[in-house]
Amino acid sequence: MALSKKPVKGMKDILPAEMQLRDYVLNLITETYTGFGFSHIETPCMENIGNLSSRQGGENEKLIFKVLKRGAKLNIAEASTEADVVDFGMRYDLTVPLSRYYAEHSAELPAPFKALQMGPVWRADQPQKGRFRQFVQCDIDILGDASCLAEIELIQATTTLLGRLGFAGFEVCVNDRRLLKAMAAYSGFAETDYDQVFIILDKMDKIGKDGVAAELKEAGFSAEQVETYLDLFTRLEEAEDKIACLADILEEILPKEVTDNLSLIFSSVQATATADFKLVFDPTLVRGMSYYTGPIFEIKMPQLNSAVGGGGRYDEMIGKFTGQATPACGFSIGFERIITILLEQGFQIPGAAPRKAYLLEKGLAGEELLQALTEARAEREAGVQVLVVRMNKNKKFQKEQLQKEGYTEFREFFRQKK
Repeated sequence: MALSKKPVKGMKDILPAEMQLRDYVLNLITETYTGFGFSHIETPCMENIGNLSSRQGGENEKLIFKVLKRGAKLNIAEASTEADVVDFGMRYDLTVPLSRYYAEHSAELPAPFKALQMGPVWRADQPQKGRFRQFVQCDIDILGDASCLAEIELIQATTTLLGRLGFAGFEVCVNDRRLLKAMAAYSGFAETDYDQVFIILDKMDKIGKDGVAAELKEAGFSAEQVETYLDLFTRLEEAEDKIACLADILEEILPKEVTDNLSLIFSSVQATATADFKLVFDPTLVRGMSYYTGPIFEIKMPQLNSAVGGGGRYDEMIGKFTGQATPACGFSIGFERIITILLEQGFQIPGAAPRKAYLLEKGLAGEELLQALTEARAEREAGVQVLVVRMNKNKKFQKEQLQKEGYTEFREFFRQKK
């Protein structure tokens, strides 16, 4: 039986041309984020299964690639549940590992701590365009800062990066989980029903208010609750200052600090923006992760119908490791989706070093070979990327292949005829 040449479904081989782009983007991410004071860290690709399945990862917990116990610990014959044969899992995001990391090392880290994490994660998902089972995530998080300065810095850093990559006209949508809950409470929904209400609300951009109303009624909620709830969104559409409007409507059940912080985030980010984007208050923004406790945000681009980044405040997660409340807030960009867009646009890496190929005739040796190698060394020292290879019989095809890898100049070295 022949071995399969294809990678596992939902995972992919990366050819050199794409790898050059990926390396460029990863380097730009590091340069931009460290410029904002974020420190690069790394966590293992596997975590204890209990950490990954602690009801903090939302739907992602259903997508864990689980790792069997090994050696004497693995006793399949006597196993009665999955827990008897599984002890680790591949990380499905970088937030849970970061929370464990901080709980373990907080005494060795500055406070607040600004973390930058980049690396592969794994989800047993259904692959589609821009969605894989193994993919790279790029996260920045601020741990130990309860003020909205954390949100401001995260949005500034992320939008600065996207601007440096040439993106413009995108939207950063912002909401707050506390606002979502206050709007639901105002409308008469029980707290135990919030998750169901928010799942339906999250479809607003696809099915509209009428569709949301129909689904809420089908779910068993009263006409009065539904009407009150959707009337809030109608009033917000008509309001010039939506945040102030909600502050007035919900003043008896929502702390003023929530809307004050949102207003400060908006005014600060808009006043210091370096990229061309629109900051939008979106009261229908939900975000799927159950661990969010405050402001949440999401990036939408006209090139894709789905988000290319998101995040929010998760003040309760680290405390589940330490027993002590620790404020935390993070922003993740969809690295793979951004790479997909750049590839489709034919993105050219700016300022890339010139790439030259030396093609050496078969049999070139001795002083003639030494001359080619010496000239290549001199060009490399001058900042040129030089590839030295033997010349193929089909030289035209060889050059075409090298051009796809970014080589724009060619030098040919032949044996001197005697």
